[in-house]
Amino acid sequence: MKIYFAGSIRGGRKDAPVYESLIAYMSAFGEVLTEHVGNTSLSENGDDGPDDSYIYDRDMAWLSACDLLVAEVSVPSLGVGYELGYAVALKKPVLCLYKSESERTLSAMIAGSPGIRTAAYTSIEEAKRILAGFLKERYPF
Repeated sequence: MKIYFAGSIRGGRKDAPVYESLIAYMSAFGEVLTEHVGNTSLSENGDDGPDDSYIYDRDMAWLSACDLLVAEVSVPSLGVGYELGYAVALKKPVLCLYKSESERTLSAMIAGSPGIRTAAYTSIEEAKRILAGFLKERYPF
């Protein structure tokens, strides 16, 4: 299984440790194409490629190749929103996780989309249980 993980980079890196933990967990289920998103040393400058065109082309290729997309959307990100819309257009299964105690309300464009499953969590352990259920639904092990 090829998993595309989306999380904020230029929108803010405060949840990078959460991304890192979720990516490590998902690695037991398949290949996480975007494991760099969990790299806690990656800055908000988006220095994960030589230039913006390279990053766009690479990420669009990964989105086309992936089997599903998982996003952590507690930190709003224009790029993650774009990736979600693109994945829905490609008819990829999409799960968006967000912290239930977040000070921000989940976007109606995410919460109301019939192509996106959303789930609130209160702990990383709960997020992993939700994630395991989503992954096992599509690829029973």
